[in-house]
Amino acid sequence: MSRVSARESAGGTQSVERAMSLLSAFTEEHPERRTSELVAATGLGQSTVSRLVGALVNLGFLSHDPRSGLYGVGPRVVTLAGIGLNQSPVHQQSRQLAQNLAASLGLGVNVAERHETGLFYLCHFEGANAPRPSTLIGRGGPLHATALGKALICELPPEEICSLIGSEYARYTPHTIAGVDALLEALAEVRERGYATELEELAFGRTCLAAPIRGRSGRIVAALSVSGPLSAMNVSTRQTELSMTVIEHADQISSNLGYHAALLSP
Repeated sequence: MSRVSARESAGGTQSVERAMSLLSAFTEEHPERRTSELVAATGLGQSTVSRLVGALVNLGFLSHDPRSGLYGVGPRVVTLAGIGLNQSPVHQQSRQLAQNLAASLGLGVNVAERHETGLFYLCHFEGANAPRPSTLIGRGGPLHATALGKALICELPPEEICSLIGSEYARYTPHTIAGVDALLEALAEVRERGYATELEELAFGRTCLAAPIRGRSGRIVAALSVSGPLSAMNVSTRQTELSMTVIEHADQISSNLGYHAALLSP
């Protein structure tokens, strides 16, 4: 009896892993897939893919357009994502503040956490001067090439930063930080000023300022940013104003999370 149970357990685990590999095949670059594409992306057999996508469609995790034959992410995934997002204390304490800030500045306002070797967007609001065709919520991003990323890792020891990012740095533009020495120098500036900058390091024509958000213990748990096109941000004349605004709002979120600097001071 125990052998049968173990066999069934192993088979069940394998089915779950295969189903998750199918869901993971849907990305921003490939939001829709045909069965043949799923076979190629996952390495699973045609019959296995057909069986699993049928079950995932029935459960609402995938959608299917019978005319085009394309599969996409289903409503059940969106529901679960919303549940997970709404459970985040950072999201709860920053959402309204970030939304109001985006409206008042007319710029983009984002809140992100660090997940392993990258950042993860929890909040994204667009101002009138910084529109985007799609939301950043749920997307990831690099730590070394973004103001948010630099704000998130600015207090980590150098050896941990090297472990996170490695020795090879992805280059997105000619302005992207290319090595650990330059990154450590940039992070020292973040600690000194209280905010991080990003000037066409991730994308041409865009700039960003970000400040750390701290949890009750004082540890950096997230970061808040203001971003937009170069013309809208106008950092040559507005950097001091925008940086103070970002720091002030990040501090407010930190306070909402239970952080009080005076109480933690020696």
